[in-house]
Amino acid sequence: MSEHFGTLSDGTPVHRWTLERAGTRVRVLSYGGIVQSVEVPDRDGRTADVVLGFAELAGYLDHPEPFLGALIGRYANRIADARFTLDGRTYELAPNNAPNSLHGGPLGFDKVVWDVEETGPHAVRLSRVSPDGEEGFPGRLEVSVTYALDASGALRIAYEATTDAPTVVNLTNHSYFNLAGSSVATDHELRVAASRYTPVDDTLIPVGEPADVSGSRFDLRTSRKAGGGYDHNFVLDKGVTAGPEEVAELHDPASGRVLTVSTTEPGLQVYTADHLSAPFSPCAGIALETQHFPDSPNRPDFPSTVLRPGEVYRSETVYGFSAR
Repeated sequence: MSEHFGTLSDGTPVHRWTLERAGTRVRVLSYGGIVQSVEVPDRDGRTADVVLGFAELAGYLDHPEPFLGALIGRYANRIADARFTLDGRTYELAPNNAPNSLHGGPLGFDKVVWDVEETGPHAVRLSRVSPDGEEGFPGRLEVSVTYALDASGALRIAYEATTDAPTVVNLTNHSYFNLAGSSVATDHELRVAASRYTPVDDTLIPVGEPADVSGSRFDLRTSRKAGGGYDHNFVLDKGVTAGPEEVAELHDPASGRVLTVSTTEPGLQVYTADHLSAPFSPCAGIALETQHFPDSPNRPDFPSTVLRPGEVYRSETVYGFSAR
């Protein structure tokens, strides 16, 4: 079911789709592929919205930097010094997170209106063509992203892309979860199936080799209070997989709500949103971004993000909801 949600300054209409199944209600915008809301019950059956979002389109236009709920591309996370070399040619990107490129550049996938079609009673498919050279990336990229609720009420996000020239691709969703539905998420308990993480410099670019989490605050292999201070890529023990495998659990003890994250991706960026600003509070939510590693185009030792003509980029992530 779709409805008019607002109009951009150039007259382009924005619509909102509502998906509902098995106690979960999700609202998705054509602008930025944004997951505006996810409503699920707590242990007593009381429903609350567990992702950060705005009630009106103006909120997203006035506060673009947190990327609330947005579909991120062409390249999620950072590329060092806003450049990379592919097949001997160097491509210059916009340094919108100086000196680095972040989340595809200042006019990334989060700031365009996608074509949307219903593909079933509980699913919508978003699509667009990113032209050759958009934000400095090579190749004409045809992209589709399907948001679907399965029989359990889990939100499944499936990404596909093809290109007519060698390029790099790394797509994700940037929802911030607050399972309490209000206040901050610092008391949430987090578990991540990762024995290593990527240490970063002061601009959040990975340095050196992935490090062992043992004995550090990055050891989330057993559930612990999330607190704050995380904006790091965790190297998932499972690596790249053909189908989604569970890699993380977020639990709010007060409400009993539980979020499980399953993915085909090799990395999970855990961001505790310490730098969120008005109208939200710091640490108001936790982003669990399934993706390849930051700066992979400049790191041949990391899993590759290169996509070539004739290949199909595929990625799938499942956010499951329950209460205990």
